[in-house]
Amino acid sequence: MTDLKKEINKLKEKKNAVILAHYYVEPEVQEIADYVGDSFYLAKIAKNSEADTIVFCGVEFMGESAKILSPEKTVLMPDASADCPMAHMATAENVLKVKEKYDDVAVVCYINSSAKLKSVSDVCVTSANALNIVNALPNKNIYFIPDKNLGSFVKKNSDKNIILNEGWCPIHNEITAEDIKAVKEAHKGVKVLMHPECTDDVLSYADYIGSTSGIIDYSEKSEDKEFIIVTEIGVIYELQKRNPDKKFYFPEPLPVCADMKKITLEKVLDCLENGLNQVEVDEEIKEKALIPLNRMLELAR
Repeated sequence: MTDLKKEINKLKEKKNAVILAHYYVEPEVQEIADYVGDSFYLAKIAKNSEADTIVFCGVEFMGESAKILSPEKTVLMPDASADCPMAHMATAENVLKVKEKYDDVAVVCYINSSAKLKSVSDVCVTSANALNIVNALPNKNIYFIPDKNLGSFVKKNSDKNIILNEGWCPIHNEITAEDIKAVKEAHKGVKVLMHPECTDDVLSYADYIGSTSGIIDYSEKSEDKEFIIVTEIGVIYELQKRNPDKKFYFPEPLPVCADMKKITLEKVLDCLENGLNQVEVDEEIKEKALIPLNRMLELAR
């Protein structure tokens, strides 16, 4: 393990590369990364980085976003098959149908989506800024893609007409109210911190609803010493790193994203050494997808 890390660090310097890792990848990969965060934070880092090469330890849509925002940089993925099913759970055809049905509609696209979906959207959002951006738009009608759960959360907290799409994160969507009741019963009085990709009935048990980074910040600032965390298990690494004196509990079965767990140190080394799995985005899609991404960056300010 130590030799692997040394090799990666040597290659990183030699190739002027930066390693970005999502909170959901394995702890040893987060440990070797230069930056660890959620997809929005990492996309911003990729855009502003002076590195020639970006090694993106995450899933396909994250690499695509980095490439769209930084077309001049080489973006490498340690595992080309690591993907997010939700990123494909909307279609350009449906977007057109909704645009025909509603005048004055804005297509709001969760950043956890393919470049193709971004290219037919008006603005991108993250779980942290979705509500603020939707409320800031002049449009009354909002078609929210691809995640119906995050869209439903926004709908409950906005006076806009939110049209939902039938998409979801398989990890968060499978967590049930029964799972939450069981973990609350086992740890009575402990606050529940939850990601808005969960279903409405699950979210009703939350003391705090927020993005992955929001959950981490909340646990760090809170004086409480124990928390129930309802999001992907990989976040435990950052939670424990920032709060060594606090305890964290997760619902059972543990929420695990198999795609994120495909990223290993061996694959990081291999892609860096051999320039594997280079991200390419069709030129026309890249140009169109850049518009909603840039609009998000502007509105998020």
